[in-house]
Amino acid sequence: MAVVIASSLRKELSGSVLFDGVSFKVERTDRLALAGPNGAGKTTLLRALAGQVSLEGGELALQKGTRIALHDQRPPAESPLPLRNYVLSGTADLAAVEEELRRLETAMAGGDHAAATLRRYSAAQAQLEHAGGYDWRDRAASVVRGLGFTDADLDRPLSTFSGGELTRASLARALASQPDLLLLDEPTNHLDIESLEWLEEMLKKLDAAVILVAHDRWFLEAVTTAVLELEGGKSVYFPGAWHVWRREQAARALHQAKTAQRQTEQIARLERFVERFRYKASKAKQAQSKLKQLKRIEAVRVLKPEERRRGLGFEFLKPARSGRDVAVVEGLELRAGRKELLHDTSLAIERGEHVALVGPNGSGKTTLLETLLGARDLTAGKLRLGHGVVPAYFSQHEVELDERGSVLDAAMSATGLKRPEAQNLLGRFLFSGWDEHEKPVAVLSGGERRRLALAITVASGANFLVLDEPTNHLDLESREALEAALEAFPGTVLLVSHDRALLDAVADRLLAVEHQTITSYSGGWADYVRAQEEDAAPAAPPPPKQKREKPKRPTKPKPTALELVEGEVERAEARVTQLEDELAADWSDAELVSAHRAARADLEALLRRWESLFAEVSDTGGA
Repeated sequence: MAVVIASSLRKELSGSVLFDGVSFKVERTDRLALAGPNGAGKTTLLRALAGQVSLEGGELALQKGTRIALHDQRPPAESPLPLRNYVLSGTADLAAVEEELRRLETAMAGGDHAAATLRRYSAAQAQLEHAGGYDWRDRAASVVRGLGFTDADLDRPLSTFSGGELTRASLARALASQPDLLLLDEPTNHLDIESLEWLEEMLKKLDAAVILVAHDRWFLEAVTTAVLELEGGKSVYFPGAWHVWRREQAARALHQAKTAQRQTEQIARLERFVERFRYKASKAKQAQSKLKQLKRIEAVRVLKPEERRRGLGFEFLKPARSGRDVAVVEGLELRAGRKELLHDTSLAIERGEHVALVGPNGSGKTTLLETLLGARDLTAGKLRLGHGVVPAYFSQHEVELDERGSVLDAAMSATGLKRPEAQNLLGRFLFSGWDEHEKPVAVLSGGERRRLALAITVASGANFLVLDEPTNHLDLESREALEAALEAFPGTVLLVSHDRALLDAVADRLLAVEHQTITSYSGGWADYVRAQEEDAAPAAPPPPKQKREKPKRPTKPKPTALELVEGEVERAEARVTQLEDELAADWSDAELVSAHRAARADLEALLRRWESLFAEVSDTGGA
């Protein structure tokens, strides 16, 4: 039975239509991903489903008694409330139900067996069982631990947590509330890979319908069972895995481009005819007919995909050549306060390598990057950058942006580009027009700051890119564009990211922070996971020793010449049959036809040989 059915939903913002005619159905086992460009209304739709935003049209039908939980991108405000109380606030109704059950049990033990009391007790018990039973507190604690919090964190007030920790707290609250309909807006933000994998497994097993918005391609592929695409105010529903929708989307984009090109050519042809003959008496009627046809085409005109959506134009400048050794670390020790992060660690990065640094949150990845670049003092050990190495650091916090001027000022001062080149660079990163270029850096949003910092990194000319979480605040198309650019970058890359698709595509080596040291693994993320699984697998027991036996003399007589040829005939017949099956699918393949002809000739020669041997055996009376 469907948990939610949406029919022809309509939402307006400031008098403009955000979306209209959005319809879908979600069953309890469904994991529906909302897809579409920024501003298409994905977050608004989630909040409308949660009852936080009103709709101007359509109908939402929820299964009776449906519990809804929303995790969105807005972390809770600073508060003295402990984490434990905040997470459990999503289950306040369950605590109230438990309290009512205790009160009713006390009343019934005292002799109250009225029908109304029994009905209330039955209804309260059914409500608690619907939410999973009495162990909801234990399940909430498991969620908190799964998202990387410790037991000591439970009593810390929210005001002591970072923004990323508060976002994880919001996710924990939603997951712990025992929902029937779980709404997730960017649930992968601020999660390390271990927590991401835990969340993937939980969502696969969760007894609830899930609707989510995310930009992590690996996560979407692991979780999604269907996609609802929002674009241009309309929606299209696609059953199936994430990659199925991406393949379908690519096919539609190709078809759309061809249709747009055909319409453009048709419009141009009709316009030429109308312009030439509209005032000529003998052709006036025909020209009017062409004009009507032109208007009909204009009414349903399709735009090329690139005309309706812009992506980031990543384009790295060719860097100067560095020495072979780019970064060398020997006997390194790193600390954060009293906590030891790395102990007696050594590593080397060579020119042209694309290396990813992975490890759980708090393991020291960002600290190591900053130490490599001289922004932090090392506790012990040696560290050096090689000859001719020019690093460029892309921080997850964008602390390197100059906030004293405009976006254009920051781009020009940081890159050395002249005004026209800097304007062109900003245009490729979606800062278009005078208003965008003259906007003060100090008032930029998180996503805008991210794009500006990426633009500056792209144009830096550095030969050693050090990137800390570069995909934060980037949509799918922008992430894929960055991925392609990093793959093609001829210099050296050191990358920290929780985007496993990016790690798998870009890295040719992984440095994993393990047990306060760094272990090197060849290949990308999938190779690293495979190596971890092989290390964790129990060793196979040695095969039992076999008692050596003396070889026995063969008792079977050697095959005759006739039997040998019969075996060759069988193999030749099988080869001909195989080729005929392949030709049945495609008779136009010249190579297959030639191979079939040769196989038939071989078979006929063998059959002639067999007939000759058979005749000889028959004449001599042999078998």
